Amino acid sequence: MHIHFIIHEIFEGPGAFLTWAETNGHEVSYSRVYEQEQLPDKIDGIDLLIILGGPQDPNTTKEMCQHFDSAAEISVIKKCIEANKAVVGVCLGAQLIGEALGASYENSPEKEIGAFPITITKEGRKNELFSHFNTTSTVGHWHNDMPGLTDESKILAFSEGCPRQIVEYSDLVYGFQCHMEFTKELIELLIQHSKQELDNHQNNRFVQSPEQLRKNDYTSMNNQLYSFLSKLNNLYQQKGNTNLSP
Repeated sequence: MHIHFIIHEIFEGPGAFLTWAETNGHEVSYSRVYEQEQLPDKIDGIDLLIILGGPQDPNTTKEMCQHFDSAAEISVIKKCIEANKAVVGVCLGAQLIGEALGASYENSPEKEIGAFPITITKEGRKNELFSHFNTTSTVGHWHNDMPGLTDESKILAFSEGCPRQIVEYSDLVYGFQCHMEFTKELIELLIQHSKQELDNHQNNRFVQSPEQLRKNDYTSMNNQLYSFLSKLNNLYQQKGNTNLSP
């Protein structure tokens, strides 16, 4: 399987996604847009597109953030979906998937930063890709917004602070508002780049302190993500689309 990552910031890296890819011998490529790397102009060789998070939102203009081109990313996402590629978006990436399908992102009821539980919905329990999830699982969060919903989309998980934590747009396309890819290393980078944000929101009920963020154990959520990705890869191969199948 060939996995292509769109990475918006050095502190919002692939984390556990990359661990899974390397462990399973998948081919990996990148568009590190914060380093001015180009988005893919051809998507034929891509099997799985993963769009990561960032402090931007889908309405962020190039004047506001020179290295972020929302319209161009939405175009790549549309091409991949239309070509029946597997597509996974995280946080900003999930919101961009919604935008690509005509569903505008919205503000989440609560700001969430830290490790808090999500609850799998009835629709989530029906989806085999999430059958290994407990009814309630603690996962990572770092967001203000949430992805839009199409008429066909299904909410697979929610939290007390956000009603759209995992969204199924189709059997190969998923948006994760939550961050199951978090690792200790990623969290440290986020803390270092978010000191003002953490100070400003230290009294929010769903915002953890840097000390608590460092103490959280991200192993379980990473393992849940690995199982989801393996199942998604198997489904993709069953559909006969894959270019590389280790």
